[in-house]
Amino acid sequence: MELELRDLLFMFFGGLAIFLFGIKFMGDGLQKVAGERLRDILDKTTSNPVMGVFAGIFVTVLLQTSTGTTVLTIGLVNAGFMTFRQAIGVIMGANIGTTITAFIIGLNISEYSLPILAIGTFLIFFLKNKKANNYGQVFFGFGALFYGLDLMGDGLRPLREWELFMDLTVQMSDNPLLGVLIGVIFTVSVQSSSAAIGLLQQLYAQGAMDLSAALPVLFGDNIGTTITAVLAALGASLAAKRAAASHVIFNLVGTIIVLIFVVPYTAFIANISERLNLNPEMQIAFAHGIFNTANVIIQLPFIAVIAAIILKVLPGKESVVEYKPQHLDPSIIQQSSSIALGQAKKETLRMAELSEKGMVEAREFIRTNQKRHSELAFQFEDAINNLDRKITEYLVQISANSLSAHDSEEHSMLMDTVRDIERVGDHMENLVELGEYQIANKVKLSDLAMEDISEMFDLTIETLQQAISALENGDILAARSVVLKEEQIDKMERQLRKKHIIRLNEGKCSGSAGIVFVDMISNLERIGDHAVNIAEAVIGEE
Repeated sequence: MELELRDLLFMFFGGLAIFLFGIKFMGDGLQKVAGERLRDILDKTTSNPVMGVFAGIFVTVLLQTSTGTTVLTIGLVNAGFMTFRQAIGVIMGANIGTTITAFIIGLNISEYSLPILAIGTFLIFFLKNKKANNYGQVFFGFGALFYGLDLMGDGLRPLREWELFMDLTVQMSDNPLLGVLIGVIFTVSVQSSSAAIGLLQQLYAQGAMDLSAALPVLFGDNIGTTITAVLAALGASLAAKRAAASHVIFNLVGTIIVLIFVVPYTAFIANISERLNLNPEMQIAFAHGIFNTANVIIQLPFIAVIAAIILKVLPGKESVVEYKPQHLDPSIIQQSSSIALGQAKKETLRMAELSEKGMVEAREFIRTNQKRHSELAFQFEDAINNLDRKITEYLVQISANSLSAHDSEEHSMLMDTVRDIERVGDHMENLVELGEYQIANKVKLSDLAMEDISEMFDLTIETLQQAISALENGDILAARSVVLKEEQIDKMERQLRKKHIIRLNEGKCSGSAGIVFVDMISNLERIGDHAVNIAEAVIGEE
């Protein structure tokens, strides 16, 4: 009996692991197939809350995770592409989109899981085409999902004969709040509402519980998934906290409403299941889908009220990084190339200011390890990349006109400067990633090393600021000062490398900390190089 119990536990937990891997792998594959279009979909289709709901559904179906959609949405709110009220509509849609996984499970095609896995493996390993590999990932994840479910089902089958479990399900039928609590606990434990609902579908399919016991657990799963978002939002930006709060309110209100009418709702689902001849897994899928869809329909007209409540509970001004260009008017290009170049220069200066602000956030993240600084730095990097594309496209359009010698020099200078600023953004991102690596791997830099990095950060940011000022004002003296400061940065990097070697020899610094330290000062030195490129462009133009 002990061996049998061991085998059942192995099948259940192994099946759960394969199921979770399948969902993640399939979602990643779908995201690769969709490419960079997901952010554009959310950006362009959220003009009103209803469109936001549909965008949330579509993106969540592709990502196979409502949390992923919420993260993308928070980024767009921070970027000024979307208002907080529009974001609530997307989060509501994400709750409907996440029910698709339950419907996929309801298809009950476990017997075909191994052939589907084989197709995915063939596409991944035997074809060199990147697109085919991405589709292979989707197939492999899809097959793993069903294979994991099948193993979970085998591991759960004996539960229907256990007296203790049967007593528990009777209590859940009599007391729906107990079922809700169990659903919350399990979803928080596995950090996936899809896994919790998949487990519930298997239990119900095995006859281990009846519908009146299963539905309260389902509602608890919906509340449990909001706790995942809350945990993710701790220490994050204000927009992340507000998004998590809207997720919690949406699911809590929906659960309270449906618990008041739990008896007629159970009868309604039983009636639909009988009429449509649904299998047990599909019954739970329908209950889940109808619950979330009805919840959206009921709460959608009250988005303004929900937003007002959240803004009252979580007041404050969110720091917004504006991604969109503010000065690039295409109509000016045909009227005057000189004026268009002036507009391009204004946008380039704004891009440069974003790089400077991003560097400040990177420095604060390295100093404090606070997540909000790294989030802001990555947002600045995204904004810089977006402006790089937009300004370059604008300058290419200007070059189609016939330019005077002066305008031609200005055009060439701006193209080079935009490229340099974009590279500053890349090195800034590298610095933040080194900080994240340091935290994740518990790499401790000595106090002396931190002082050295902080000093070099300050000098590099000061040099970048002076280069931007020289560009803005055409200031030759400031530009020449940048060249001198960059020489200081180079000298400082050489000195810090020597000091680092001495610390290593004296055992004051570990090898892994040394690698992080050297990479950081190397990235700062390269930022100094790009700052001097900007300054030399100003000197050369003069």
